[in-house]
Amino acid sequence: MSRKYKIHDQEDLHFLTYAVVNWVDALSRPQYKDIIVESLAHCQREKGLLLYAWVIMSNHVHLIAKAQGGNKLEDIMRDHKKFTAKAMVKAIAGNHQESRKEWMMPLLHKHDGSIHFWQHDIHPIWLRSPEVIMTNLNYIHMNPVKAGLVDEPHDYRYSSAKAYAGMPAILEVEVLQ
Repeated sequence: MSRKYKIHDQEDLHFLTYAVVNWVDALSRPQYKDIIVESLAHCQREKGLLLYAWVIMSNHVHLIAKAQGGNKLEDIMRDHKKFTAKAMVKAIAGNHQESRKEWMMPLLHKHDGSIHFWQHDIHPIWLRSPEVIMTNLNYIHMNPVKAGLVDEPHDYRYSSAKAYAGMPAILEVEVLQ
């Protein structure tokens, strides 16, 4: 993680953003987004991740989250990003219908052959006031609307907006009041 961006309190609420290298739209297909969803669910079950809000866009992810049970949020996110980077590159490489594969694959590897799917930073913002929390929550849920993907936040499958609208969602969240 960069020295510029730090998680100040490992067990306190943070707004996190992580993006694909070069902002490549590598997450445009549902099967790729599902890898992230499954990994976040695993982190919730096994690693102490408390998820309050989330959205997966075509080239980046936003979360409002914190760690529990003595776990460190930066460790959870490191493991999540490492796992999803490998799984994503494997999924893209193995997808025979991926028309952008030849263009994307060189962008997702370093010169030494190692994977470089995610940008290094997670750009944490420590959420310490109700106003800042609500601003970031609304930002997350409005992201797909502003991108023109849906008319209403709760219509976007890869977001916690459904949970906040009282509808079944693909990931459980702790709803902020």
